[in-house]
Amino acid sequence: MNAVQHSVRLGVQRGWLEIRQMMTNREDLFNTFIFPVIFVVVMFFMRDAKLPGMDFSLGAATVPSVLGASIVFTGMLGMAGVLAVEREDGTLLRAKATPNGMLGYLVGKVVTTSFGTVVGTLLVLIPSLFLFDGIAPGGLTSWLGLLWVLALGLLATMPIGAIFGSLTTNARSIGLIMLPTLGLGAISGVFYPITALPEWLQGIAQVFPMYWLGLGMRSALLPDSTVLIEIGQSWRPWETLGVLTAWAVIGLVLAPVVLRRMARRESGSSVAARREKAMQRIG
Repeated sequence: MNAVQHSVRLGVQRGWLEIRQMMTNREDLFNTFIFPVIFVVVMFFMRDAKLPGMDFSLGAATVPSVLGASIVFTGMLGMAGVLAVEREDGTLLRAKATPNGMLGYLVGKVVTTSFGTVVGTLLVLIPSLFLFDGIAPGGLTSWLGLLWVLALGLLATMPIGAIFGSLTTNARSIGLIMLPTLGLGAISGVFYPITALPEWLQGIAQVFPMYWLGLGMRSALLPDSTVLIEIGQSWRPWETLGVLTAWAVIGLVLAPVVLRRMARRESGSSVAARREKAMQRIG
C-alpha cells in the first residue's frame, strides 16, 4: 500500500470516527434533526394547497425540491463551515504537519459530509412517503433517479464548499455565504414553482446548482403530469446533467489549487493570531 492509499484509508477511518461522535453528541443530533423536522412540518401544512392548474398537492411537490436544496445546504455550507472552524482552531495545521495529512483530512470530511447529507435526505423523504401521495411513482426508476442526482449533487457542491471554507478568514464569515445561498433558495423553485417568478429571476436561478438539483429530484420523484409547471414543460434531464457536471468540474479543478494555497499559508503564528483576535472579540 503506497502513501496515498494509506492516507485515503486513514481519511475514511477518520470520517467514520467523526460520524460515530456525531451520532452520540446531543448537540450534533439536534442540528441533524431540527431542519428536516421543520421542513416536513411546513410541507405537511401545505398538503391541502394545489399546484397551479392541477389536482396535485403542493406539499408533495415541494418534497423533492427541499431534498435538492438540502444537498446544497449540507454539502456546500457544511463543508465550508467545518473547514473554516477547523482552520481557525488549528486542526488543519496539524493535518498539514503529517505526510499526506491534508489528503486524509479531506477524505474524512467528504465521508462525514456525505453521510450527513444522506441522513438529512432520509429524514425528509421517509416521513414524506407516509404523509403524501404520489411520491416516487416510478418505483425502482424513481430511486435510481434520486441516487444519481444525489451523487452528482455532492460532487457539484462539496468542492465549492471547500473553496469557500478555504477563502474565509474566520468561521463567522460563513454567514456571508449563507445569506446569498438562502436568497438562491427563494428564487430556485423550492417552495413554489419557479415559473411563477419573473423570467429574469428564473435566468439567475438556472445558473446555480440548487435549481437543477430540485429539478432533478422532481423528475425522479414526481408524476410526469407535474412537468407542466416546469420551465418549457420539460424535466430537461440532459441540461440537469450538464449544469451539475459543469459545477462539479469547476469545483474539482479549483478546490485542490485553493486548498494547497491555503495550506501553505497555515502556520503556528497564523493560528495563534486568529485565536488572539477571537479572544479580543469575546473580551
